[in-house]
Amino acid sequence: MPLKIIITKDFNQLSKEAAKIVINDIKKHQESFDKDYILGLATGNSPTGLYKELSRLANSNEFDASRIVSFNLDEYIGLPGDRIPQRVMHPESYTFFMIQELFSLLNKKFKKTYVPYGTEINQKKLINELDKYKNNTDVYEFLGTDKGKQISIKQNGPSEYLNWIKNEIIDGYINEINNYGGINLHIIGVGGRGHVAFHESGIPLDEEMLLVKLDNNTVENAVTDGHFDTIEEAPNYAVSMGAKAVYRAKTVLLIANGKRKTGPIAESLLGEVTSDVPISYGQKYAENGGNMIYVIDEEAAGGILNKFDELNNKGYEVVDLR
Repeated sequence: MPLKIIITKDFNQLSKEAAKIVINDIKKHQESFDKDYILGLATGNSPTGLYKELSRLANSNEFDASRIVSFNLDEYIGLPGDRIPQRVMHPESYTFFMIQELFSLLNKKFKKTYVPYGTEINQKKLINELDKYKNNTDVYEFLGTDKGKQISIKQNGPSEYLNWIKNEIIDGYINEINNYGGINLHIIGVGGRGHVAFHESGIPLDEEMLLVKLDNNTVENAVTDGHFDTIEEAPNYAVSMGAKAVYRAKTVLLIANGKRKTGPIAESLLGEVTSDVPISYGQKYAENGGNMIYVIDEEAAGGILNKFDELNNKGYEVVDLR
């Protein structure tokens, strides 16, 4: 199936075009099957307009929201709060984001919603265990370049806490998805280095679920962008789907807006498939029959606007709606 690129004039058009794709896929599924529709969700600025449009049309009975189960991409570890409910409902948690931007807007709620269980992990206890077994690769090891670090926990090591994280938090989330038969359509955004969720640049592309040590740039940006007051308050770890899990969905819908996304978008489409630009995995996904769709605004498309011939020669379909 050819990779499709839809270019819009602005964020508003982007949101409506992306919503059409999601809703058409939901309606097609609900008309043909009795089983639940499984929808993958992202946080960040890019999907907010899509979510508003999705909730508006759900409330107009365009589709049945009660027959949808959702899975989010990622969640922080180390949000402020001594207890799990405090961390879950912290204003910067991705659970809170989804409630604010989508779930609370629906008159008829989704059948079930899942967000990775990062808020269940005590960051101080995690750090203590990592320090205790530092440099013991029989317990865990860091994978990836300096741009991103995956903490790969080995099976049945001596740390009960790390074993619990691997079995219940990491593997447990993928098992939940598999129990539903996989994701029908996954909405994803684009990080500044071409990463998807917290699968940061440099982390290998062959893992489905990740425990991640956030790089300094990610932590500093969270403070600079006003999400946290200080470096000390900002989380240093996260739980995230990896590219391998994201691109197992039947359809992957990548949405991006703004100049900060220009470079990663161009690299992901015109360059090689590489862990330095995790969303470049979409090329491989499309080659293997996946339904890969980009919906991007004019600014995000800045690096490919004069390269339509090159994109067409690669077999990609470009739809310019400006």
